[in-house]
Amino acid sequence: MTMIWEFLHNLAYTFIPIFVAVDVFSIIPIFLALTQGLDPSMIRKIQRESIITAFVCGLSFMALGEFIFRVLGITEDDFKIAGGLILLVLAISDIRATTTTRSEPLMTGVVPLGVPLIVGPAVLTTILVLMEHHGVFPTVVSFSANLLIVWGSLKVATRLMLILGKDGILAISKIMCLLLASIAIMMIRIGIMNTFKIQ
Repeated sequence: MTMIWEFLHNLAYTFIPIFVAVDVFSIIPIFLALTQGLDPSMIRKIQRESIITAFVCGLSFMALGEFIFRVLGITEDDFKIAGGLILLVLAISDIRATTTTRSEPLMTGVVPLGVPLIVGPAVLTTILVLMEHHGVFPTVVSFSANLLIVWGSLKVATRLMLILGKDGILAISKIMCLLLASIAIMMIRIGIMNTFKIQ
């Protein structure tokens, strides 16, 4: 029972930061713009490609991240500080943006949907830090669950856009950016405290 409780605890603490980092609400308008006027079979193909690309990219980074750290002599706290700064810059950039577009769209599910829109620097930074704190398995499960949410959201993207409206989607995306900035500050704070042995 204790192991199950610990797993659920780690699952909750990994799922939420990844959900915030992915920010599915900023992906939906871009997906709709990319797939406007396309054949339904092509839209399904783009959905499938984007999720597979994001999954493979995320798992590869999880597998190789620690090895890269060892080769370069990077500590966990170094990465927390650097990763936190990157997340903070990305969050501020998205908050200041007047639209939800993060890059120039190309008509493919691999780029920019799979990478860097679904899995970009924010997600990669977040999953590496979460792995160190909460373990590999909960992080992989949370990452996979978030990709399922993205896939489901893309399947009903048109209806979500009609329900929430463009302004509603944008507002939710900005809230996600604020949460991402808060997570970034926390990572920087913990990294600095550990580096300089501050209690």
